[in-house]
Amino acid sequence: MEKIKTKIEVPVMADLHARKKTPGYLFWVGSAGAFDDRYKHVTRAFIKILTLLGTDYAVLGTEESSSGDVARRAGNEMLFQMQALTNIEIMNGYGVKKIITCDPHAYNTFKNEYPDLGGHFEVLHHTEFLEKELTSGRLPVDKDVFRGKVITYHDPCYLGRANGVYDIPRNILRMLGVHVTEMPRNKSFALCCGAGGGQMFKEAEQGGKEVFIERTEEALETGAEMIVTACPYCMTMLTDGIKYKNRVEEVSDFDITEMVLRALIM
Repeated sequence: MEKIKTKIEVPVMADLHARKKTPGYLFWVGSAGAFDDRYKHVTRAFIKILTLLGTDYAVLGTEESSSGDVARRAGNEMLFQMQALTNIEIMNGYGVKKIITCDPHAYNTFKNEYPDLGGHFEVLHHTEFLEKELTSGRLPVDKDVFRGKVITYHDPCYLGRANGVYDIPRNILRMLGVHVTEMPRNKSFALCCGAGGGQMFKEAEQGGKEVFIERTEEALETGAEMIVTACPYCMTMLTDGIKYKNRVEEVSDFDITEMVLRALIM
């Protein structure tokens, strides 16, 4: 494969539309992917993979807003519908048919809730896209990169319980030569990271152990050197949990995209 260029030009939907071009995919970056310092690395990693593959995609750029997920979970239905209808109008205006996103919350909202408002799109989570490309052989990987590493995987609620995507992330890790050391609570029984449903933006409750700390402890008890997930919310909570437990020097958290990029043979 060609080496990744230092600077990558990211195509913007409006620019392509002005040239009467419609890309195959809209890459929905999401709020965390655009603004969170840690998750920006995941966005860049995924864009590098899209570029290496020569994927026909574009982003909305400054036209991208919130998917409306947090507004609906927090009970502000009117705001959700305003955001959703605006997004649907913009995406339909550009002829969008397929959406890829790294955010399971946006994925769930686009896939399961936008159709009620007239937004009918084929929606892929980035793990679904990556599994397909790895299976096809278009992303050759070195299976020795993670050899000997103790790695556990945390199931994001909106990818797992909400949409039944449990095996695909594990298949990807398996194709990278990774043996996943499972936490006792995994797949449909996995403990939430504590951020979903708008909880990330609420004050912490007094008394008792916070959910993100309990989940981080479960991950650490596996002896994992690397905690892998596939959601910006989960990454934020696990990063905070690792810091809270003073294990930053020994344990790292990664998105599956970053794992794939590390293992690529280029």
